[in-house]
Amino acid sequence: MKRVLALSLTSAFATSALAHESSGIHSEKTDKVDASFDLVHTRVFKEGELLVFEQLVDGEAGSRTSSPKGSFASAEVYSYVWPTSLDSGSVGFEQDSGILALALTSHPDFDDTPHLDENVDGKKDNDGGLWHSHWVVLTKDQTCGPSGLKVRDIPEGAKPKLPPTWPGAPIYIDSPGYDLSVKQDAARIRVPLKAVGFPETFNYDGVTAALQVNADLHNPLLCVSSVWDVASGELTLPATWKATDK
Repeated sequence: MKRVLALSLTSAFATSALAHESSGIHSEKTDKVDASFDLVHTRVFKEGELLVFEQLVDGEAGSRTSSPKGSFASAEVYSYVWPTSLDSGSVGFEQDSGILALALTSHPDFDDTPHLDENVDGKKDNDGGLWHSHWVVLTKDQTCGPSGLKVRDIPEGAKPKLPPTWPGAPIYIDSPGYDLSVKQDAARIRVPLKAVGFPETFNYDGVTAALQVNADLHNPLLCVSSVWDVASGELTLPATWKATDK
């Protein structure tokens, strides 16, 4: 499934020039993308017992967020995403369920981190507009438009294996509450190595994109609606992280 999905993504995304090095993926700047989502360097590196997922952009990371729609239906999600070759089972989903991606997202119309109070106001249901982390599983769905991608749905009555911090939405999404930072030109998420099962190696890429909740609130619930930039140009997951890397 992963190979087929990668090939479909190649045809869905625009190509940009890049230079791939062992330190990650270096991408050329473009005036076709808002600077806050224009990727120039994507990498994953080890910091003690953490894996740091990092995207550097041409502008100020996180400076643009979606405009409120006033409802969950049709709500828009802005995101910095790291698609990986890690198995979905490594973070608590059913194994081999699709492409496992780490995402940094903002969406002011709803809150999907019910265990967290990001703005420290004593409420856990009003801070979806603040940048926060998710694991998502991506699968193909041609009804999602040009991208042909969605966050995998959970059919009514199905009971798949899900992470303990699953927020309750009927899709393959996790709200792990990882430490993160979005400042200057860098978007970063710090993931404990133990949270992904201490992998020996995996491949990754970088994407900036918008997703949108289906107005009808049914399958597909959350589609990738716009892809702004892809670090590798064709989402081939060319960068490799190895446990032996210094």
